[in-house]
Amino acid sequence: MNDLVLAPAARQLELVRTGELSVTELAEAHLQQIERLNPELNAFADFDADRVRAQARQLDAARETRGALHGLPVTIKSSIATAGYRCEIGSLLHKGEVPVEDAVVVARLRAAGALILGTTNCPEFLMAYETANLLHGRTRNPWDLDRTPGGSSGGESAAIAAGMSAAGLGSDSGGSVRVPAHFTGICSLKPTPGRIPGRGHLPPCVGPFSILGAIGPMARTIGDVTLLFRELCGHDSLDPVSPPVALTDPSPVELRAKAIGFFEDDGLVPVTPETRAAVNDAARALREAGFRVEPFRPRTLEQLRKLWWKFFVQCGAMFYEPEIRGKRGKLSSIFNEFLGIAEAAGPLSASELLNAWAELDLLRAKTLAEMSEYPVLLCPVASIPAFRHNERAWTIDGRSVEYLDAMRYTQWFNALACPAAVIPVGTSPEGLPIGVQIVSRPFEDEVALGVAAVVDAAFGYRPPPMARA
Repeated sequence: MNDLVLAPAARQLELVRTGELSVTELAEAHLQQIERLNPELNAFADFDADRVRAQARQLDAARETRGALHGLPVTIKSSIATAGYRCEIGSLLHKGEVPVEDAVVVARLRAAGALILGTTNCPEFLMAYETANLLHGRTRNPWDLDRTPGGSSGGESAAIAAGMSAAGLGSDSGGSVRVPAHFTGICSLKPTPGRIPGRGHLPPCVGPFSILGAIGPMARTIGDVTLLFRELCGHDSLDPVSPPVALTDPSPVELRAKAIGFFEDDGLVPVTPETRAAVNDAARALREAGFRVEPFRPRTLEQLRKLWWKFFVQCGAMFYEPEIRGKRGKLSSIFNEFLGIAEAAGPLSASELLNAWAELDLLRAKTLAEMSEYPVLLCPVASIPAFRHNERAWTIDGRSVEYLDAMRYTQWFNALACPAAVIPVGTSPEGLPIGVQIVSRPFEDEVALGVAAVVDAAFGYRPPPMARA
């Protein structure tokens, strides 16, 4: 049974498609894994085994398969509207909220035949790299229960890494599908905003978050991430940032024609030696596969990080202020920590916001011009592997690295609106997974996925010991 739930989603679909396994049998295998592991991991925000069984029976009774994901057990981050399921964004202020309509991406999942296991836990209002809240408590990492699976899609990453879900959906405005994938040893994609429609995300990806934010697929292999991407992407005529961009399928020859620039760190904040080794191991695997991989680091990274900070931290706090005013006593410590960081920076004036928005457009153009020679980048996901609950600083190469600085390696690409994929490659001295990041230019998501697949074939997912027990 462990082998079944830890198999790639594509393999699980094949077993159902060929009749070797019914949807009900596949669902029961996942229910057993959830019932065994979720009491320790606490990955779910809404889960009902009887509801899962009823869905499975309906899918088995269908005369024809619904679509390419028929019977696949999936989970959805509880910030993506899923009709009939609690989607409370981890906040007491939204306790008991159940959407009556699906987000566009969830409607597409259902139309493709996916079986929804439940919604997964996230930090309050999504503003942290650790998953804990006053509604559902703390989610734990299946590699080490004393550590976080990341945030804000931490419940999602824990469920998938432990075989409680075959694949699922998270969202990412500052690394929120990539850091959790890195921390738990799975794969993910932050797509170009709008390639997978964001309509129905809670809260809406509007203003600067229409550039920073995206709903992204998460799974144990890049092949499965690509399967979800291809099924779920496509123009949404009611989403103003959803582009009518057709899917592409770059050949191996076309992919190898794109030079890859790699860097081990940004020159300002160090990474662990094992993180450096993972980047170099991935670079070596790509060279052996026929790619040109050379040292290269865009010169604009720190400027991009500072702009990301203004939009994500300062604007983020300003967006939430009307909702939380007078209710600070009901907020989690993690969200209050975020508010403290934002308050120390202060609110943005109208002129500061206008100038930052204009600067971002100019800086994106400058960075994309720098990437003309190296349209694909390879770099770390974070300075560190999964950290212990409530840790906020680490010593690397004799230097102290603070919480948000350690996660800067994802933040640049939200400001750039670039697609970025994560693949597990290395291991820390404690046995924790270490991922790398493959980045491509906006709207070239298929390029990032194609290159990432080469790295995934050379390294790839390994299950946490507790998932096999």
